[in-house]
Amino acid sequence: MAGASLGARLYRQIKRHPGLIPMIGFICLGMGSAGLYLLRLALKSPDVCWDRKNNPEPWNRLSPNDQYKFFAVTTDYKNLKKDRPDF
Repeated sequence: MAGASLGARLYRQIKRHPGLIPMIGFICLGMGSAGLYLLRLALKSPDVCWDRKNNPEPWNRLSPNDQYKFFAVTTDYKNLKKDRPDF
């Protein structure tokens, strides 16, 4: 038991208790979804700046009709006008 790897122990537990399969599946689905959401935030969010030399302020390059929120309930981004100055 002390020399068994984590995968072998998990396999033995699943063989003994098949009711663990859905729980493990939902845990993996939740962890995968959280990882993908964090990846999306890191790549698409205007608050994150990966390249400070070429684009030090990425939020200034957003046009008013760029949708950067994950889900917008009432805002139609296609009809927005620019109301801020260019820097």
